[in-house]
Amino acid sequence: MRFGFVLPGGSATQQLALAELADQTGWDGLFVWEAAFGIDAWSLLAAMAVRTQRIRLGTLLTPLPWRRPWKVASQLATLDQLSQGRAMLAVGLGAVDPLLGATGEVTDRKQRAQRMDEGLDIIDALFGGEANYNGAHFHLDVPRNDLLAPAASVQRPRPPIWVVGAWPRPRSMARVLRVDGLLPNTVDENGPRPPTLAEVAEMRAWLNQHSTPGRTYELIVEGETPGQDPAADRATVAGWEAAGATWWIEARWSGDPHRQAQLDAVRARLAAGPPKTSGTD
Repeated sequence: MRFGFVLPGGSATQQLALAELADQTGWDGLFVWEAAFGIDAWSLLAAMAVRTQRIRLGTLLTPLPWRRPWKVASQLATLDQLSQGRAMLAVGLGAVDPLLGATGEVTDRKQRAQRMDEGLDIIDALFGGEANYNGAHFHLDVPRNDLLAPAASVQRPRPPIWVVGAWPRPRSMARVLRVDGLLPNTVDENGPRPPTLAEVAEMRAWLNQHSTPGRTYELIVEGETPGQDPAADRATVAGWEAAGATWWIEARWSGDPHRQAQLDAVRARLAAGPPKTSGTD
């Protein structure tokens, strides 16, 4: 199992310092989120790439239906090169939440799903050397010349992509098979919610059953460990690892990320290191 941390916020300078700390204290991944307005995720990740040595870097997450996929592909390729192969991308449909603001983007779920699929098509095509695409929502025709073509990505065929999957919806889960990792939500009569241990085990069994030979998929769960009792933290994570999760992401969304007390708590948790279980690489 690998261990990541998603930063809840802070200034660009503060988050850059936290990334350096995470790189030094054994975390495997450091993630930032995208908002309608705020600290730009990709500029921040680029700065982190040149100030860290080993930690993987990415978004958690990018609302792909509301972005231009060729722009996201360019940002991902740039981060991949600056980090020497440590870039990652996590995508979802986009949260329709008044607290996040509204910018006039499409909110219909079916249309967002269609735009998501086309966006993933375009990112794959661009990393594969193809610069033409015609879909229902996106159209791309980029001349092939040395001036516009980026250098080959460090990670081949492209950096890893994780996608939010709604369990047990077949179309949503089928999308996961196109990428490299599942960010799971369970959907029931009350709407989406975090999955249980049993549901994560069911998802892992489904992924194993439907994967192509030799292909494995990351299964990512989020939670919080206090960082004060290593044995208790390891026990919390061990259950998810046994269920089939391959990444544990520390997610601390409560509190005001711009208040010093919240930033101090994040710094202290990063400094304590990840809740590694015995035998974890």
